[in-house]
Amino acid sequence: MKFVVSSAALLSHLQAISRVINSKNTLPILDCFLLDLKGNTLSLTAADNETRLETTVEVNSAEGEGSLAINARNLLDPLRELPDQPLTFDINDETLEIFLYYHNGKYNFVGLKGDEYPEPKPLKESFMTLKVEADTLFSGINRTVFATADDELRPVMNGIYFDITTEDLTFVASDGHKLVRVTTTETKGEGRSSFILPKKPANLLKSILPRESGEVEIRFDENNAYIAMSSYKMVCRFVEGRYPNYNSVIPQNNPNSFILDRLTLLNALKRVAVFSNPASNLVKFQLSEDKIVVTAQDIDFLTTAEETIPCTYQGSVMNIGFKASFLIDILDNIPSSDIRMELSDPSRAGLILPVEKEENEDMLTLLMPMMLND
Repeated sequence: MKFVVSSAALLSHLQAISRVINSKNTLPILDCFLLDLKGNTLSLTAADNETRLETTVEVNSAEGEGSLAINARNLLDPLRELPDQPLTFDINDETLEIFLYYHNGKYNFVGLKGDEYPEPKPLKESFMTLKVEADTLFSGINRTVFATADDELRPVMNGIYFDITTEDLTFVASDGHKLVRVTTTETKGEGRSSFILPKKPANLLKSILPRESGEVEIRFDENNAYIAMSSYKMVCRFVEGRYPNYNSVIPQNNPNSFILDRLTLLNALKRVAVFSNPASNLVKFQLSEDKIVVTAQDIDFLTTAEETIPCTYQGSVMNIGFKASFLIDILDNIPSSDIRMELSDPSRAGLILPVEKEENEDMLTLLMPMMLND
C-alpha cells in the first residue's frame, strides 16, 4: 500500500480527531489512529471506549488498498514540526512496516492490524433521525456546554440534554447551581424524543462545527448516536438515565428586575471578585432604585472591594449573593449586549436573560444564590 498526501492537510485532520484519544486507554490499539485507504480517499479514525470520530483526506498516487493502525504520537509529533510538503507513505502489507518519506528525510515504524480496531455498535432498527443546521447545533452546544457538571454521583448532569419535539429543539445543561436552556424553532423532530449528549463529544462538536456548513444528520436510538457532518462522522454513546424536570426549577414570578450592559457588569465582577474569599468566591449585590453596588470581601486577609453601577431597578431593596465564577461564566456565554436579570427574593434562583433575542431562538439562564452572613 502506497500513497502521497499533503502534510498540512493530514495534520489538520489528525489534530481535529486526536482530541478523542484518552491519555490512558484500556486497549492499546486505542492509542492509535486507524488509516483506511480506498482509491484516492484516506479515512482517518480516532476512538475511545464511547466516542469515535472519522474524517477523510484526499491522497495522490495511491497504490493498493487496506487499513492499519498507527500510534498517534508517531504521526502527530513529527507532523507538527514539518513545513507543508508532500509525504509519501510506503507500507508493507505483510509486516505492516511503515516508511514515511519527506523532503530531506524519512521515518520508519511498525503499525498494527486495522481489523483489530474496535467497530462501533450498530443502531437499533427503531432509530430516529434529527436534521439540524450546523450553525444551529453549534449555537446550542456552545451556549450550554459550560454549564454541564462533573459529578460521578449524578452522571445525567454530565452532558447536554436534547429535548426534541415536533415544534422545536431545546438544549439544556445544569450542574445544580446554574442552568442554561436554549430553545430553537429552526429544528423540529419526527416526534417526541430526548437524549443526553456527554460533555466530551459535545466539546468535540463545538470545535468541529464552526468549520462545517449545511445540514447535520443525527441518527439515534436509546443508547447511541451516529452524527454525520460534511467532513466528519461521529459515533458516541449517550449518558444513561433520566434527566430532571428542568422547567420545574425555573421561578415564574419574579417582580424584581433590572436591565444592564452585559460587559459593564461582567468587567465589574471580574475586578471585584479578585477580593472575594477564595473558598466561597462570594460577591454581593445591593439592589436599590437607581444603582447596584457590587461588593466582595475576604475577612481572613482584610481585603474588600466595591463598585457602583448606575441602573434602573424595578423592585424592592434587596441584598443577594452569587458565586462570582458562575455568574462570570453565564455572562461570558450570553450573546447579547444587554442582559435582563429577574429576581424573586434572596433565597431563590435568579434569571439572566438576553435583551436582544436572536430570531427563532430563546435563551434562559438560571443561577442559584449563595447565603449571606449578614
